[in-house]
Amino acid sequence: MAKDSSFDIVSKVNLPEVSNAVQQAQRELSQRFDFKNSKSSITLEDEKIILVSDDDFKLKNVVDILESKLVKRGISLKALDYGKPQPAAGNTLRQEVKMVQGIAQDKAKLINKVLKDSKIKVVSSIQGDEIRISGKNKDDLQAAIALLKKEDFGIELQFVNYR
Repeated sequence: MAKDSSFDIVSKVNLPEVSNAVQQAQRELSQRFDFKNSKSSITLEDEKIILVSDDDFKLKNVVDILESKLVKRGISLKALDYGKPQPAAGNTLRQEVKMVQGIAQDKAKLINKVLKDSKIKVVSSIQGDEIRISGKNKDDLQAAIALLKKEDFGIELQFVNYR
C-alpha cells in the first residue's frame, strides 16, 4: 500500500527580512534631500509597521520607499494590509501597515473550493491558519500547486513540507 504524499500551504512573512527592509528605508529617509527637516519616520512594532509623515504627499513617498525595500528583500506586497492615514501629534499623519500572517478562514475555504472544482484527486483540510493537501499521486499534488499558483487569492502562498 503506497503512502499518501502531502504538502502544506501557508502564508507567512519573513520578519527578519522585514526588519532589514525597514532599517534600509529608515536610512534612505534620513539621507534624502526631500525629507530634510521632515518628521517622517518608519518603525517596526511586533507585526506592524508604523509610518509617520508631514502630509499626504510625503506619506505616499514613504510608502514607496518602504515597498521598494520590501520587494528587494523578497517580501510580497500582498502580505501588507494598509490602514487609513490618521492625524497624529504635531500636524503629522500616521498610518499602520499590518503584516498578514496565516490564511484566513474565508480564503482557506475559497482555496478548498478551487481545488474541489478542479477535479484533481487531492484531499484538502484546513488546519488553523494552514491548509494540508494530500493525495496518492505526486503528479496530482504538482498539478494542485500549479493550479493554485495561477489563481490570485489576494495573499502570498508558500508551499512547504512537500513529502
